[in-house]
Order: sequence, then C-alpha cells, then structure tokens
Amino acid sequence: MSKDFSSYKDIKRGLQNGTVTAESLVKGYLQQIKANARLNVFNEVFDQEALASAKTVDARIKNGTAGKLAGMVIAIKDNICYKDHKVTASSRILENFTSIYSSTIVERLLAEDAIIIGRCNCDEFAMGAANENSFFGAVKNFADETRVSGGSSGGSAVAVQAGMCHAAIGTDTGGSVRQPASFCGVVGFKPSYGRISRHGIISYASSFDQVGTLTKSVDDAALLFEIMAGADEFDGTLSQKPVPKANAHTKDTGKKKIAYLQEALSSPGVDADVKNTLINSIEKLRADGHVVKAISFEYLEYLVPAYYILAMAEASSNLARYDGVHYGYRSPNATDLTSTYKLSRSEGFGKEVKRRIMLGTFVLSAGYYDAYYAKAQKVRRLIKDQTNKILEEYDFLLTPTAPEPAFPIGKKEKDPVVTYLYDIFTVQASLAGLPAISLPTGNNSKGLPLGLQLLGKGFAEEELLNFSEYFLQL
Repeated sequence: MSKDFSSYKDIKRGLQNGTVTAESLVKGYLQQIKANARLNVFNEVFDQEALASAKTVDARIKNGTAGKLAGMVIAIKDNICYKDHKVTASSRILENFTSIYSSTIVERLLAEDAIIIGRCNCDEFAMGAANENSFFGAVKNFADETRVSGGSSGGSAVAVQAGMCHAAIGTDTGGSVRQPASFCGVVGFKPSYGRISRHGIISYASSFDQVGTLTKSVDDAALLFEIMAGADEFDGTLSQKPVPKANAHTKDTGKKKIAYLQEALSSPGVDADVKNTLINSIEKLRADGHVVKAISFEYLEYLVPAYYILAMAEASSNLARYDGVHYGYRSPNATDLTSTYKLSRSEGFGKEVKRRIMLGTFVLSAGYYDAYYAKAQKVRRLIKDQTNKILEEYDFLLTPTAPEPAFPIGKKEKDPVVTYLYDIFTVQASLAGLPAISLPTGNNSKGLPLGLQLLGKGFAEEELLNFSEYFLQL
C-alpha cells in the first residue's frame, strides 16, 4: 500500500513535490479495501470512478488549478446522497435506490477536488451504537475482529482506522461519529447543530442529526469542517455565523478551566481502563497549569431517556415516507393498498428500526404526548441551559466518550436498553446542540482503543479544535 499519511498536510506536500500521486493513493486504498473485505466496511466501492477522478486531480495539480482537498480520498456514510449513486442507509427498504441529486456536503467536497472512494456500512437509518443493525451485516473492528466498530458510523470509523481512505464523513445524532471514533482510535468531530447542511442527508431525528468527520488528525477535521460548513439555501436551520478558516487552526497552549463529570469516575458502569485514562489526562492537564475541577451534572440520569424519547418520536415521523408506494422496497406479497403499506414496511425495515418507530409513535399518540414527548422537550431545555451554564464558568467539559471499549459482536444485541446506555456521555452535546470531539487516548491492555470527549461552547469550534490539537500531545 502507499504511504500511510497521518495528516493531509503530508499528502499535499507529497503531491506538490511529486513523490506521490492521487492515482497511487487511490490504488493503495483500493488494495487495503480488498485485503480487509472481511471487515464489511463498504456497501459499495467506487473503484473505477475514484481512479478516474484521481487522474483528473493529478492533472489539475500539475497545472495549478487543484482545490483545497486535492488528493484527499474520502469515504461517505451510506445515508449521504451522491447523485447517480445508490444510497440505502443500510436498509432493505432502500436496497436499490439511486439518488437523483447530491447532498450539499458532497457537492462542496467534490468542488475542492476530494476523491470519494465509496459508501460505508452503518446501522440501519443510523439507529444503533454498534453497527450491528445493518441489512448488510455488522462491521468488524480492525483492532479486534470479534469486536464491534461502534455506531452508527462504524463503517466510516473503520475505513479510517484500517487505512482504507484518508478521512470519512459520518453523521452524529446522539454520538454516532464520536462513539465509533472512540472504539476505533480515530478523531471523531461533531460541530454545533446548524453548522453543516443536512440537505441530502437521510433523516433519522432532524433536530439532532449533524454531519461529522472521522480523521486521523485534528488538522484534517478542521479542514473538512471549513469546506462543509456554512450557509446553504436548502437548509433553513443553518447558522449564518462565519465559519473559521482551517489555516487559522493552531495548537492552543493557553491555560484553561476544564470541568469533568465526577460520575464518570464514581459509576460502576464505567470500565476501569476508561477511568484510568480520564484520571491520567486530568493529572497531565493539572501538571501543565490548567484548572481541572469535578462537577456533578444534576440531570445526568435524564440524558438518555430524554434523548431517546425525542429521537424516536422524530424517527417515527421521518420514516413514515417509506411506505412501499412512493419509492424504495415494495413487498411482492402485497395485494392491496393496506397490505402494501403493512408488508413493505414490516419486510423492509429491520428489527431495531421497527422498535424505534413503534416507540416513537407511542410517545406521540394522543394519550401519551404530554406524559412523554412534551415532558422530554422540557427536560431537553433544562439540560441545554444547565450545560451552557457550566460552560460559562469552564472552557470545556471533559468526559469519557463511551463507558467502556468496543464490546464483542452480538454481546449486547439481546438487550437494546444496554446499548442505548452507551450514549450516556455523548447525548449531552446532542441535546444541547453543542460541538464535541472524541480524541484517541491509546489502547487498553487488550489492545482496544480508548477515547475521551471534549465538549465546547456553541459555535466555538475553532476554540475546541485548537485545544484538541494540544490535548492530543499531552
């Protein structure tokens, strides 16, 4: 395989001095994809198209017209629309669906000469914490093939982890970029809600969904963020705030005030190695002159229930469009309109998706709306306000990304509530709409990657990324 570059800056240097070409990079990644096909990372590889794009990019580099991402080989999660390419959200109900347009983020990546190498496996409709809820089967962790990759962007995480591409794009609803990043030992970045257009992203829960990046460096996360973020006429929820430039991204060595959740160290549900990693980082930060204090978040026990009530309600609404009539899978056993709806949806959706649709429909029903959905919205406001209050006093909130390392494939499948609890540390940023990043902090004694999460102030991505650059070098 071609040289494994840790940062796009290295690639760019090699492309400019002629020691490497975009075509050779693509060939190297394609070899790695083929050699690791057993990991089940890609639902489709755009091999010939990627090679053709690489030749075009090489020509542009020679004549000086190449974009900011020339030579960066990127994989996209299979819920991101790319014109004239299949997009399935890893679901049978969209098994042979071809998109008629490209998402805004794909258009922006291509405009800067990124090369898209394929679409990555994910939990069906981004619903899961292990990438086991896919119509195409589970994604295996490159560090230990008996372990899960994390979810829902598990395929995107393993693609970067195993050197099948330089960077990958995922989506993060309740931690779906950050948690697999932790399980796979890569950088997983979720910007503030409203920073990156959701146009052309297959919806799960619209008030939570946000595009994120999986990379080997914070530098690359900053660059991709600059390219993808910003106003878009197709998404009215986007902020009009200016997007920081990647060339302004530097390592921030200034002294900070950092809070950490004391429950992360006192809870028996948090793995001992995860606790030790957090303790070690706290000690290093203090030794370097930062103020690091323990806090207790009074709404911690409500984070997961509030998130899942709201996310499932939104999923119930968003997935109503897949009815066997308009597009997607239609049951061959249907005989009339009613059976078309019933059979197409029951055969087309997987078990976890059906569970969430049913629960979401329940909490939205007339008799339970006020008891569940309305109450969860009130709790969401309390969580957002309390989190922002903490960040008025502190620069960042430090937590584990996940309570333990990647678990064995199939271990948690029988009890979905257990997998929901894996989001305990990631859903806070999602409920509050704040930026957060998972940073790799080494491996445990079994060689399994571990990660810690930094949560920052709303729309202060530059501050978060700059400090993350420093944090990784502690």
